[in-house]
Parts: sequence; C-alpha cells; structure tokens
Amino acid sequence: MGNLTYAATRATLGKTIDIILKNANKDSDKEIGKLVDRMGKYMDGEDLGVDFDKLKEMVCNKDATLNKYINRVLDEVDPKVLKTMALNLGYEAFMYGTKTIRKNREIHNCNVPWLILMDPTSACNLHCTGCWAAEYGNRLNLTLDEMDSVVTQGKKLGTYLYMFTGGEPLVRKDDLIKLCKKHKECAFLAFTNGTLVDEAFCQEMLNVGNLYLAISLEGFEAVNDLRRGQGVYGKVMHTMELLKSHGLVFGTSICYTSKNIETVTSDEFVDLMIENGCRYALYFHYMPVGNDASLDLLPTPEQRIYMKDRVREIRNMTTGKGIFTMDFQNDGEFVGGCIAGGRNYFHINANGDAEPCVFIHYSGANIRENTLLEILKQPLFMAYHDNQPFNENPLRPCPMLENPDILQRLVKETGAKSTDLQSPESAEHLCEKCRDYAEKWKPCAEKLWAESKKSR
Repeated sequence: MGNLTYAATRATLGKTIDIILKNANKDSDKEIGKLVDRMGKYMDGEDLGVDFDKLKEMVCNKDATLNKYINRVLDEVDPKVLKTMALNLGYEAFMYGTKTIRKNREIHNCNVPWLILMDPTSACNLHCTGCWAAEYGNRLNLTLDEMDSVVTQGKKLGTYLYMFTGGEPLVRKDDLIKLCKKHKECAFLAFTNGTLVDEAFCQEMLNVGNLYLAISLEGFEAVNDLRRGQGVYGKVMHTMELLKSHGLVFGTSICYTSKNIETVTSDEFVDLMIENGCRYALYFHYMPVGNDASLDLLPTPEQRIYMKDRVREIRNMTTGKGIFTMDFQNDGEFVGGCIAGGRNYFHINANGDAEPCVFIHYSGANIRENTLLEILKQPLFMAYHDNQPFNENPLRPCPMLENPDILQRLVKETGAKSTDLQSPESAEHLCEKCRDYAEKWKPCAEKLWAESKKSR
C-alpha cells in the first residue's frame, strides 16, 4: 500500500507538471497554484516551516518576484530538466524523503541526513590560493562503486539529494553521470570551478536531467583570477553561457570574506549572475580551517550583520532580485541551527572518512569499513546529535566558529582523529583561531536574536 501511494503520488505530480510545462507560454499560475496545494496536502502534519497558503499567494501574484522567477525558469530551462528537478528535488527529496527521514530518525534514535556531500576526488585542475580542500592531497579518490553504495544505502534511509565537492568533482564527470543515470529518482549537485564544462558535458547533463552545478565565483575578473588563476573568470563566463543555452540549472557558490563581502552582494554582481542564467547563489562564510589559514579574512561583526540583512533582501520573493540565495552561517534560524553531523547533512572526503561537516576535518568512521547507519551512530556523530542545537541562538550555530569550546570537547570526548593527511590540525589549534571572532560576534548575535523574537 505504501509503495502504491508513493508511485501514485509521483505520477499525479508528474501529470500536473506536464500541464504546467504545456501551458508555459500561457497563464500557468493557476496550475502551479494547484501544485502548491497538492504539496501542502501531502505534507499535512509535517512541520516544514513553510506556509503553503502564503507560497501560493506569491506564486499567483504577477507583481511578486517569485512569480517572475518561476516564469523566467519556465521560459529558459529545458522542460525535461524542469520536470526531473521538480520530481526528484521537490517530491523525492523534499516531500517523500523528509517523511521517510523523520521516521528513521525515530526508529534509529540518531541523525539521518537530508543530503550527503561527497568528494569523488581530491585532485583538481586548478591550484587556488588558500583552498582548504587541497590539504587532503591530490591523489585520493572514491571509486564509483563506493559512491554508488553510499547513494543506495542513503535512499533506504530517505536521502535523495547528493552533492559533490573536492578537489574538482568534474575531474570524475563520467562517473558522476553514471551515478545520475543509475539513481534516476535522486537529485545531484556538483560544486565546481566551472572550467571543465564543455558542449559534450552539457549534452550529458541534458540526457540525465538530474545533475545541477554550483560554480565557484568570488568577485569580478581581477579578484577572482588573483585567487584562481589567470583566465579562469573568462572560462566561467563561457561555462555559464553554455549551460544557459542548453537550458540547464546552475548557480554559484561564493565564499565571502572580509575582503569581498560588498562586491559579491552588490547589485552589479547579483545582476551579472541573474543575466547569465544563475538560479541560486550559495554563500559560505570563510572558515579558518588549516594550520596556515589567514585570520584576516574573517568578516568583522559589522560585515556579518550586513551580510545577514543583504542576503535576505536579495532573496525576498516578493520584492527581491529574482535569485534564490542562502547564507549557511546566517540562515541558522530557518534550519534550527547547525545542520552538520548528519542532522541535515554530513561529508565524506576522498579518503572515505565520514566527517560531521565539510569544514570539520575530524572523524571516527570510514565508508570502507562502516555502513551509513554505523557512521551516523558512531561517537562523534552521536555527540552532534545529543548536543544540537549548540546554543539557543541560531545566529551562533557552529560548534567551531561561534562556540569553539564545544568542538574541542566533542573531539576530545569521542576520540575523533584529524582526517588531514598533509598537515593534521588539532581541534585546540583550530578552535583557538576562532575564539576572538566568537567573543566579538556573541553580543551582536544576542542582540539581533532578541530583536528578531520581539518582532514576531
């Protein structure tokens, strides 16, 4: 009965999406409104923090940014890609997956992630200044069978979204396409420098329909190429042109620092992303990971406050720019604080080590020796499970950056070891670098959170 309901619901949503795509050049708002209604009914009883009535209102309001965003996507994205994304990301991951994950969390009494981040390889065709991923070395790889096993196990737990980083994941693009073909009901996203995308790969992405990209970009040409190498910015612009012309879904991945915050949130930069076909911009706070990390790149409290407000202004789906933005450090209130340790995601490096976070290079388990469930129940991950949220203020979510004493304690109590094969860094050394930042940010965060609660 459960499988019948699952299949019937997917089929019904598929038919609705077909109608929307058929009427894409007409007035499709009515059908999209129906789709939102169906989503709301399916998720009735699940607390997702989504007001489906308000969402429907914005979808049908022709003056709202969301309405214009949807219609631009309908005009510019390939129909097969759109349908696959709606079913895999919308139904499988967001709806069916969420229900399954929550049941399994109760059954197994541990975190079960909504997405899993993997490093197919530590190799990269670029040598960017200050890249933390480079510290793993450049000769490590997960085999196709190992990645396939992760996805196969993950689906049984309800995980239907998989992301790839590295290294440069598109060094392994043939294997990524094979994963997409085998696991047709999953959604995959690769964080990439964008320089290995060509016509042939665009065709492969079109054929599978369930692979999306987040292209690294940290400013305009001079700043971007200073870190990534001469000519990289031009290659990225060409890649975006190729992806857009093929109707593919992509966005940007932006590390913001004390040096580039104003640039990467400027109207000029955001407009550039939108004009080039980006559908989302994922902003990541600079993390001082690694023995040689620069503390000068950590944003000031004033810069972080600006970043919090500016990202929300850009993504406002009533009056905003028309691109979905997320700031993983400042959006903690929308996801209940820290999402790592398997609570919403965890990271598998190219050596197979399971780490609670892509920035927390400590582990007590490896996919070559442990199943996903064993990983989620190992001491470091259970310490995350038992201690999350790490405080009552979601504007201070991280056990390293904003709560440095906590990460030191968790690593010590669980016996987790550094996974950095080149230059191992102790948790004490890592967290000591964050102490001054945490102390300066705390009073600002407390004030902001108090004001936020009053305004509700």
